[in-house]
Amino acid sequence: MLKKLRQKRAGFTLVEIMIVVAIIALLAAIAVPNFLRSRKRSQATRILEDLRMIDSAVDQYAIESGLAGGTDVSLDQVKLYIKKGTSLYETGKSILGGDYSLATYKVDGTIGTPTGTKDALSDVAPDEFWSPYTLQ
Repeated sequence: MLKKLRQKRAGFTLVEIMIVVAIIALLAAIAVPNFLRSRKRSQATRILEDLRMIDSAVDQYAIESGLAGGTDVSLDQVKLYIKKGTSLYETGKSILGGDYSLATYKVDGTIGTPTGTKDALSDVAPDEFWSPYTLQ
């Protein structure tokens, strides 16, 4: 019987396991909100890049077609100046599902974000982030 008590048992106690679980939960509580914020910020950056591509495509289309400032242009007209194979070219939608093709763009005019972008990304991208584009 004494021999059994002196035997060392390999393994972890319940307290040790609970401490490890608590540390993992604490790290997850810190990391997950930062991850979600980073994800939303990258979505905002993607939409901003889409707006820059559309703006550039409108300018190129206007130059080649000889259009005056203020002329209305649709997304279908400027698709020739957007890289084929991109989601902007293929679907005409933003990463959040907003439709770029519903808008009419003006040569030398301001370009706005798809409807709903402001509500979805206002916590990570303030109004200054979107300059010179209008936020909807």
